Amino acid sequence: MIGPNGAGKSQFIQVVAEAFQSILHAVVPTEERAEGNPDLQFEIEYVTSLLGQAEPVHVRAHRLAEGRRRPVVRLAIKAGDEWVECDLKAPTTAALLPAKVIGYTSGANETLSLPFLVSRSGYAEEVGRRALREPEEQDAVPDTRLMLIDYGTHLEVLVANLLFGSKQQRAALLGEARVQDLHSFRCVVQLAHSAAPKAQPRRGDSSRRKGIQLTAELESYLDCLRRCATSYRHDIDDDSYTFDFLVNRESRKAFASFWSSTLDLYAAIHKLAMLNDLAIPKTTRERFRRDTQLRTFASRLPEPQDEDKVFRFERVVFDAGGPKGTVDYVSLSDGEHQMAQLLGTMCMVSFPNALFLLDEPESHFNPQWRVKLLSKVLSLPTSIGSRGEGGPAALQDGLLTTHSPFVASDLPKERVFIFNKNMETGRIDVRHPEIETFGTTFDAILAECFAIRPPIAEVSMARIEELKSSDDPAVIQRGMNELGDSVEKIMLADRVRQLQRQAKQ
Repeated sequence: MIGPNGAGKSQFIQVVAEAFQSILHAVVPTEERAEGNPDLQFEIEYVTSLLGQAEPVHVRAHRLAEGRRRPVVRLAIKAGDEWVECDLKAPTTAALLPAKVIGYTSGANETLSLPFLVSRSGYAEEVGRRALREPEEQDAVPDTRLMLIDYGTHLEVLVANLLFGSKQQRAALLGEARVQDLHSFRCVVQLAHSAAPKAQPRRGDSSRRKGIQLTAELESYLDCLRRCATSYRHDIDDDSYTFDFLVNRESRKAFASFWSSTLDLYAAIHKLAMLNDLAIPKTTRERFRRDTQLRTFASRLPEPQDEDKVFRFERVVFDAGGPKGTVDYVSLSDGEHQMAQLLGTMCMVSFPNALFLLDEPESHFNPQWRVKLLSKVLSLPTSIGSRGEGGPAALQDGLLTTHSPFVASDLPKERVFIFNKNMETGRIDVRHPEIETFGTTFDAILAECFAIRPPIAEVSMARIEELKSSDDPAVIQRGMNELGDSVEKIMLADRVRQLQRQAKQ
């Protein structure tokens, strides 16, 4: 989806996320505990695959008004020419839904983030309730199917990938950053910090922590980190843990003995990082929850200062090879961070029936990297990069927004949608390009999608127009010396020749 700012691209993928959140809430409420927009009416048709079934399944999901009754979510599958309604409580119905809905934003896009933050809030509240139960009553909290990847999760994605990924995958993630591998890192967990809430002690119970209470699942993650660490320290006074990791073959084997995949490790780290919300004042959290429910929020939930966080990374260091030795993560550019995070997300979610909602994934890239974006994703050494017929890549879909012509040039026009806002009616107009976009020039795409003809900036174009209106060949010639090469400069040269011939006549 391509088009100018304010054309509705981000709002569209937000609505897609909200629709699937409502469907998931109706079918698997233990995974999606709340809705971001319970009044949303929608109808979506899509094709999915079922394990062990060769033929794809055509699914229709909708929630539409039916008289005066409150609309409810309905699902149906196509059998021949008929639609057969599904039982929302049947296990087979849950298999028709996306295994994961991954939202990706490179900045603080509150529009796309809203349904994912609602999902996260519902999960966090459930964890909080279970943490206060007796240990034997603490069942694991099912993960959400909605998953948001933003700048706040960049280190979680990268560290999980560089610990679990193959050598080829690590090279793909770090190639543009010109570093070779993860060298070492530290993570800190502070459970009784002054910024975090204190637990109310129970009489005769000495097993409770001084500060934040953890579920049995989170306690197990702390134990696993301790077992994988090269060294660790536990400060009893403030119940803080410092884990240091020197990354080598043995430490990777240790992580692989406790977690089954990159996504499992990422989820464990992210759940610990979610405890950082507890270091935010309760009044701020309550205000944000109210604003989110009313859909009037204007900003993200603020991040606590590093020293106040319950969980944080420190000293993430890469092996740069040669005389450079090691390089600290903070010395890498925003573009290098974004490239590693985006490709890392694709690597760890490399299974069928995942839906990606990507909001400007190339925003921090230089032009050369933007040109390479789609080829890098397709060539990732994972199943998502497989072009074999019937492979997982054929069973994943994505919606991507952009303001640049680079991605559109790698896609046929049937997969490109131009968004424009009609300023008179306020409606959003959506159409396919009239030109074939695959393999065409960026100039042609800019002209088709943004009406930029020619693709020259406004100040310099005003100077060109001024020279075009001049009748003095000498003035035009001097002005041409200021300009770089372009079709417009050639036209000015032709104007000079015409004026000189007229002068001779």
